[in-house]
Amino acid sequence: MHVVLAGGGTAGHIEPALALADALRRQDPTVGITALGTEKGLETRLVPERGYELGLIPAVPLPRKPTPELITVPGRLRGTIKAAEQILERTKADCVVGFGGYVALPGYLAAKRLGVPIIVHEANARPGLANKIGSRYAKFVAVSTPDSKLRGARYVGIPLRRTIATLDRAAVRPEARAAFGLDPNLPTLLVSGGSQGARRLNEVIQAAVPALQRAGIQVLHAVGPKNELPHVDNMPGMPPYVPVPYVDRMDLAYAAADMMLCRAGAMTVAELSAVGLPAAFVPLPIGNGEQRLNAQPLVNAGGGLLVDDAQLTPDWVQSSVLPVLADPHRLYEMSRAASEFGRRDADELLVGMVYEAIAQRNK
Repeated sequence: MHVVLAGGGTAGHIEPALALADALRRQDPTVGITALGTEKGLETRLVPERGYELGLIPAVPLPRKPTPELITVPGRLRGTIKAAEQILERTKADCVVGFGGYVALPGYLAAKRLGVPIIVHEANARPGLANKIGSRYAKFVAVSTPDSKLRGARYVGIPLRRTIATLDRAAVRPEARAAFGLDPNLPTLLVSGGSQGARRLNEVIQAAVPALQRAGIQVLHAVGPKNELPHVDNMPGMPPYVPVPYVDRMDLAYAAADMMLCRAGAMTVAELSAVGLPAAFVPLPIGNGEQRLNAQPLVNAGGGLLVDDAQLTPDWVQSSVLPVLADPHRLYEMSRAASEFGRRDADELLVGMVYEAIAQRNK
């Protein structure tokens, strides 16, 4: 069996694809896996690091919304569809699983031409253009939110790294707090704006830290590798404020924390709900509004707070986040609500869809 994954460009597309690849290999170590990608995407590093083959195709960026530029896409796609076809033929692909983005669309169209079964996975509450098109040709569509508008979709969640999907936060907490130099017993706020950081979140939390410390709250702050680390002057006896450029063990960061202040990317929302970590979500103010839609179901379930980027201030942190961290019962209830909403088995459910799609083709 050989499965081709199409989800390059950003970590939000690549990580679920790699989680599925890992799950397929656990089920059958002999399965062949090839990930489609371009020379400029993160996949050029992430896919080989995880031990999978990368098949390169030309990059054809897609407009996020219907525009006059959309008319030119078919012509520009011809070469990249042909390159994707050649990879499918060379690998004798049994199935193509796409995760959206500009790598996915040529994968879908090549698979349609060759009669290879297509599975679409949509991580965001608002589907992107590639998956909207791909879902027309796919018999199997998996989504991360129960109220998806994609036709015939199955709610499975987002495939997660095993270190996240199997995390027992309470069991790992002592090790995690020691790893970051945090107090083992104090309420802990984790702050991160994603892999690159978010200047807005950084500025607000730095201004709010003194008030949090005075209230007995310690802070672990991933500022982003391109942002300057703030000066730290922890007074003796005060809770620690620990800024770091980047966290490469998010499982430990989640285990160390009691609550998180973050953006609302689909992967972040899925990971936090899976591990049962309450969060204050600050959706990115640009784009098509998908981050608010990503977070809203979890917030509605009682597992988080939601604040507009423009309304995020040090005063809001003090009035809305601090009271949660200071209330163990409320933290417990929010954590339980997040856990009940979360899905830890999306990778296994998607593996089942792969086998189902291939079995239907072989009938």
